[in-house]
Amino acid sequence: MSKVRARHENCFVYGCKNPHISLHKLPPADALRKQWLDFVCNGNDSSTLPKNVLVCANHFTRDCFSNFGQYIGGFASKLRLKEGSLPTIRNSISNEPGDIKPATFQLAERRHVACQTEPETRSVGTQLSFKTLQPHFRSEGVQATVAVSNIGVGTSTVTSVHMPSSPIQRPSKRPRLDLEEEDEDEDPFEGSASLAASQELDDTYDPTDSSTVLTESMDMTAGESCPTHKIKKYIVYETCLMELFQACPVCQLACDVKTQKIGTFLLVEQLCPKCEFSRQWKSQPVLGSTPAGNIHLSAAVYLSGASFFTLEKIFKAMELQLFQYDIFRRHARMYIEPAVVNKWKTTQDVMLNQLSEEEKVTVRANSLGHCAKFGSHTMMDLKTNTVIDIQLVESNKEKQGLRRSLALLKASGVTLDSIVTDRHPQIQRFLRENNIPQFYDVLHIEKGISKKLDKISEMSDCEQLQKWIPSIRNHIYWTAATSTTGPERVAKWTSVLNHVQDIHTHEDPIFPKCLHPLRITRDRSKWLEAGTPVFDKMKKVMTNRKILQDIAKLSPHHQTSSSEAFHSVILRFAPKNVVFPFLGMLCRLYLAGLYYNENANRQQAITTAGDPLFKVHFPKDRDEKCSAQPVKAEPTFRFVDDLMDLIFENVFVDPEQYMEDLVKIPIPADPFAQYERPDKEEVIASYVSRFNEEAVRTQHMSPESEGTTTLTLRPRKPQHPLTKD
Repeated sequence: MSKVRARHENCFVYGCKNPHISLHKLPPADALRKQWLDFVCNGNDSSTLPKNVLVCANHFTRDCFSNFGQYIGGFASKLRLKEGSLPTIRNSISNEPGDIKPATFQLAERRHVACQTEPETRSVGTQLSFKTLQPHFRSEGVQATVAVSNIGVGTSTVTSVHMPSSPIQRPSKRPRLDLEEEDEDEDPFEGSASLAASQELDDTYDPTDSSTVLTESMDMTAGESCPTHKIKKYIVYETCLMELFQACPVCQLACDVKTQKIGTFLLVEQLCPKCEFSRQWKSQPVLGSTPAGNIHLSAAVYLSGASFFTLEKIFKAMELQLFQYDIFRRHARMYIEPAVVNKWKTTQDVMLNQLSEEEKVTVRANSLGHCAKFGSHTMMDLKTNTVIDIQLVESNKEKQGLRRSLALLKASGVTLDSIVTDRHPQIQRFLRENNIPQFYDVLHIEKGISKKLDKISEMSDCEQLQKWIPSIRNHIYWTAATSTTGPERVAKWTSVLNHVQDIHTHEDPIFPKCLHPLRITRDRSKWLEAGTPVFDKMKKVMTNRKILQDIAKLSPHHQTSSSEAFHSVILRFAPKNVVFPFLGMLCRLYLAGLYYNENANRQQAITTAGDPLFKVHFPKDRDEKCSAQPVKAEPTFRFVDDLMDLIFENVFVDPEQYMEDLVKIPIPADPFAQYERPDKEEVIASYVSRFNEEAVRTQHMSPESEGTTTLTLRPRKPQHPLTKD
């Protein structure tokens, strides 16, 4: 039978003056419908009745309702009519449903006769919703009695409801009710009595927890309008959770409890075999047919650069429930990776639009070989210190990544002033052919020269050079930062050969003398002399023709390369010891770019007193001295919050439009796919362990050729197709 919420409190039964709040439509079956109409009209003409005839619950017996116990106990706001029920009560009497209001207090328990102790109750904390945890009744501190049927000495079960002497009134109903079809999945806790803050406290009240309870209650109330992925989560133990479903909240008898698990999701079904009270509880919201917690956990692992297998070990150690890896990959393909690509493309368009408005832009291009399959090419804006483009190419096609980045900048209207790269020969030739001004990163040249000078200083007759290596390193950066032309850089660079001899005037007119003030040196042993082995070897390294050509093209912009810092961020999101597919590797590069752009220009952290914060850095080499390094402010992860909003509010709702950008990405073929894979059985058969190698070299006697010996040699292990003999 269907139940309705009438727009007006109107029961059509003749003589009904105080209709019940639960109103029910006529059944669709003709036979039952006629019997209902005969009862409603009571012998009068039924042609004058409207189309929608309603009958209130006062005209049915208790056994006509499937949730009468829940309604009396305050766990349901409306009565649900069983199929085939007929109205039989013409005038409502005191023992019928119409006169029994939903109780704000009903406790059915067993107690011994002549025993004055009250039943013991306790609360259990769990992860239920606020409405479920909210008490449906409270004690007013009065001495109430419970109606008990005394049958000798023993136990009995409460069979009737006794109201407290000062009952808590249910909230007043609205004068008008909206007409609505009955929902079979109606929440049995809807309309339960709310907890009044002004009421007297129970005996179990703990004043030390009052502030915490009130704060959490307010948070839970506000969480009803909070997005699903921003609701707080807690770890709940199974034994604590099941305590809430052991006893029926209506009759307090043991219930049948069934559970169903889907990854981190738990579904609990509770059924009372006596009063047929039933409810279904879910540990987390369900989006469509997918538990929200499973998607949220997959997104959190992916977006933070963590490893699913590491998380799986942690969950297993704590006995936390987790889904399988294939579920994680399905979430990544359908929701996470489309959101990451969309977020990066949107952010990139904003950056390119800003760069197109500038007159000229200086960029830094660098490549990183991640594995034997893939290599990444990064384009950074040196003015804002942000990553503007990331290209993932095959490891042997480094120039292809630079070509794609330059084509993207040109299509976006960005005018290049110059480009800073490393000294890769193919990159030099490509930029020279396209008439793009090129400079070299100072860090790469400084590392190359320092390694050569360190080897020289380790020789027996060249220890004196060790004192000058730190000064020579600083001299490279000073040369690049203070020079405007190539000849000026070369002149300043070669002046160090005179400086180490305590000669501070030079023959080159571009840089005739040193700029530092002249000082009288007390330690004459540190100066080098021309013609000595250490000076000749140092001069050979520093005046090499290739070195002088590279010095002339040192970049005057941002001497400390920020690309190295970005490479360290890449290793956090995509470690080299983990194999990723092409699309997975590209999305992790995008995540590294989003994180770097958000935190690249962080300010130095300060103490509570407002002073800049430093930390003492101890080098790995024991001979080097410790140094002070500034501590930057804590990094932020706003991009993760933005991606979570995008996944739950847009991508999950309509993933097809976000998959279009994913399909447009060109994925190269596997470089090893062209080679035929060997048969697995043959490879297993050819396996020989170091412990059974002698057993393989055995003698086999043939029955046909007795006396002959057959020598079986160990087969050669199969080689990889790319391995040379």
